[in-house]
Amino acid sequence: MRKLLARRREREAAMPFVMLTVLIDMVSIGLVIPVLPVLVGHFTDSPQEQAFWYGAVVFVFGFANFIGSPILGALSDAYGRRPVLLLGFCGLGLNFFATGLATQLWMLMCVRVIGGAMQSNQAVANAYVADITPPEQRAKRFGMLGAMFGLGFIVGPVMGGLLGKIDVQLPFFVAGGMAMLNLAYGFFVLPESLPPSSRKPFNWRRATPYTALKSLTKLHGIGVLVAAIACSALAQFVTYTSWVLYTTFKFGWDTEQNGLSLAAVGIMSVIVQGLLLGRLLKFFSPRRLAIVGLLSSSIGYFFWGFANQGWIMYAVIFGNVLGYTVQASIQSIISTAAHKDDQGATMGAVSSINSLMVVIAPLFSTPLLAVSTSFVRDDWRSGAPYYLCALLQACALILAFIQFSRQKKQAAETQLA
Repeated sequence: MRKLLARRREREAAMPFVMLTVLIDMVSIGLVIPVLPVLVGHFTDSPQEQAFWYGAVVFVFGFANFIGSPILGALSDAYGRRPVLLLGFCGLGLNFFATGLATQLWMLMCVRVIGGAMQSNQAVANAYVADITPPEQRAKRFGMLGAMFGLGFIVGPVMGGLLGKIDVQLPFFVAGGMAMLNLAYGFFVLPESLPPSSRKPFNWRRATPYTALKSLTKLHGIGVLVAAIACSALAQFVTYTSWVLYTTFKFGWDTEQNGLSLAAVGIMSVIVQGLLLGRLLKFFSPRRLAIVGLLSSSIGYFFWGFANQGWIMYAVIFGNVLGYTVQASIQSIISTAAHKDDQGATMGAVSSINSLMVVIAPLFSTPLLAVSTSFVRDDWRSGAPYYLCALLQACALILAFIQFSRQKKQAAETQLA
């Protein structure tokens, strides 16, 4: 009994550690978001060329992360979460320093490939939380983790925008320093969450993206929810890869204004996932929250595309309250469906889906941005990237509704039997 109580106290103490780790990680990532497109622009001669090469930089990072995430997730199942997290922090820091030092596009591309392959912090952090949290509390805990991501996006982009006005390369060196701080914090403070008795031998076949995604689709109760995750993630990453260039063209925003707008997204993420989600879960199941959140986000994307003034973008950011519950709700559903010894591989597979969407997103956002710039700013057609996002989110909504309806029907048939 004493051992059980001690283990429970240790798990409760570990949650603040991993939350702070994620916060520092996301501040460092958020720092570079407003300035990376600008850095790419220093190596190009036109807005169209800038959009193309920025898409290429995002593409190579996402592709490397798509390959690396399930491998690192499986490694965390075999050797523990802590060493893989430390590897990710090290890779992220080196990636930022090398990006800031890059003087040519090919150097930037090579750096992003290496950084993407080594960086799977989000997937391993989610597996860490699943290790220390009972299934019925995971939606709330994933929401707390999401709040840290949001808080990082409050501080990071604002700092990045301000530092970028001084020197476009300065945020990358500051971000690298933050990642190294996280490495030191993780090394000296962060405890291991996965006991040796729960670890599984590493298997290369099981760690490939194809096998990881195939295993994810076979989880009980998941089914076409995997396709819903993909559609929603694609909408999210089309937004990320379009936001800075889109708002710069349409509203004339600079790095500081873009940083503030991204910080507004972070503020809402913290408020909803950190404060409201636990209360919402008392009245709604994770499935129902996922449905209403996808509906809210579909409407929000449409209004972003239709916006002809910058304040409308902020109105959607602050009005799309339920949209910020989707990720935590779906992660909770998937984590609960997975075996406790497979959390790393499962979250790695989810991360791999997200990484694949990062790869695909520029294939859509780059030509749509080119289309947007061909219209005058007030033309409703210039919102093409966000109309696509609204459509993708609507598809995710339909797929999730189909999956949850099937589960409800199967549960009713089981009760009758």
